[in-house]
Amino acid sequence: MSILAEISENLQKGKAKIVKQLVEDAINQGISAKEILEEGLLSGMGIIGEKFKNNEVYVPEVLIAARAMNAGAALLKPLLSEAGVVANGKVCIGTVKGDLHDIGKNLVKMMMEGKGLEVIDLGTDVPPEKYVEAAVNEGCTVICCSALLTTTMGVMKDVVAATEAAGIRDKVKIMVGGAPVTDAFCQQIGADRYTPDASTAAEVAIELCKA
Repeated sequence: MSILAEISENLQKGKAKIVKQLVEDAINQGISAKEILEEGLLSGMGIIGEKFKNNEVYVPEVLIAARAMNAGAALLKPLLSEAGVVANGKVCIGTVKGDLHDIGKNLVKMMMEGKGLEVIDLGTDVPPEKYVEAAVNEGCTVICCSALLTTTMGVMKDVVAATEAAGIRDKVKIMVGGAPVTDAFCQQIGADRYTPDASTAAEVAIELCKA
């Protein structure tokens, strides 16, 4: 088995220490950081994402796989920037103002990072202007809003309005998600895309960044 396949396999099992060691070995063998990232870490995380979508693995497995991915990715970051490797896109994500739930948001963030996106995590209870600020200052193509309470869903409409007021609505795409959110609601508030789960959210974000 190649070392990249080993990295992918151990990442899927959530073995962070082994993944870190294998990434170090791969670097020492002269394998490029980009190759280790794409064929080792991201390919493993992609398999976990697919399994999660099909209910073959659950949140705990995703969390430990993501931890293993981050352990390996930390070693690659400086090498990737030296080599001028750019992320597949940049997004900012947060749970809207008034809502403190973060499990869904964190899962989406992990899935997006697992697709090679750079994710700026704004945390929970995020006011509309903070999304706009992050999009402008960090150069994000996509703003992702999460809500778990029906009472906070309306803030998503304020986020859309805030991007319009700031004059950046044509430059950013707005994605919405969370238990009470629907596609009809997304269209009603003028957001761009609704996704039902974390894996789909990551796929759609990649699509929007490429567009």
